[in-house]
Amino acid sequence: MRRVQQPMEQQQRSKNTTLIVLAAFKRGEDGDLRPAFEAQQMPSKDDAVARAKLMSRGYAGVIAWKMPANPDEGEFGEPEVLWQHG
Repeated sequence: MRRVQQPMEQQQRSKNTTLIVLAAFKRGEDGDLRPAFEAQQMPSKDDAVARAKLMSRGYAGVIAWKMPANPDEGEFGEPEVLWQHG
């Protein structure tokens, strides 16, 4: 069986993805916001927003965002905020 190679344009498209990310912040002793933990990649927009809303009860700030990306090439597009608090 012979494997058919995809055209280069299709290969490039298949590497592009949308990253969905969640981050939370707490206040330091000086009052400035600091990351509560390393930002986490989420499986879907709905999951990111739901978790961000829950986490907003316990953190000074929470944000969920998405952005187009091609991680293999180190290319990242403009982020779009899905939900934020604080």
